[in-house]
Amino acid sequence: MAERFKPNVTVAAIVVWQDKFLMVEEVIDGETVYNQPAGHLEPHESIINACEREVTEETGIAVKCQSITGIYQYQAKPELQFLRFTFHCIVNQYGTTLEPPQTRPQDPQIIAAHWLTHDQIKALEPQLRSPLILQSIEDYFASKSATLRVLSDQFL
Repeated sequence: MAERFKPNVTVAAIVVWQDKFLMVEEVIDGETVYNQPAGHLEPHESIINACEREVTEETGIAVKCQSITGIYQYQAKPELQFLRFTFHCIVNQYGTTLEPPQTRPQDPQIIAAHWLTHDQIKALEPQLRSPLILQSIEDYFASKSATLRVLSDQFL
């Protein structure tokens, strides 16, 4: 019997503050890349909880998932495929200040977290970790989203 295919299940967050997107800078295989706060689903964890946890670990900012922007399949290498759930999230209880929340990455792989405009992110395209970053932002702008009610964790 052939081994069952098991793609990596990941989550990512689109967090917007005053027309700027929360991005992380990290080193992967010796290269500096930029990504949305993102990571892998852990055992016994809901997809929504995974997303909120990853944002906090990678940026120090607590968020709440509002909607699902997209579910994307991505083949990074012939032997490496991802199933990525991308959420639109809002910052928890930050008041009405015009300044974005301060970032404090807790994950040692994260060099820094930045608030960047869409144009700044597009300018970084050669350094983006995957094409899913720009695609999901375009989907966000196109109001492609689904309610979180389409997801269920009742059988975990």
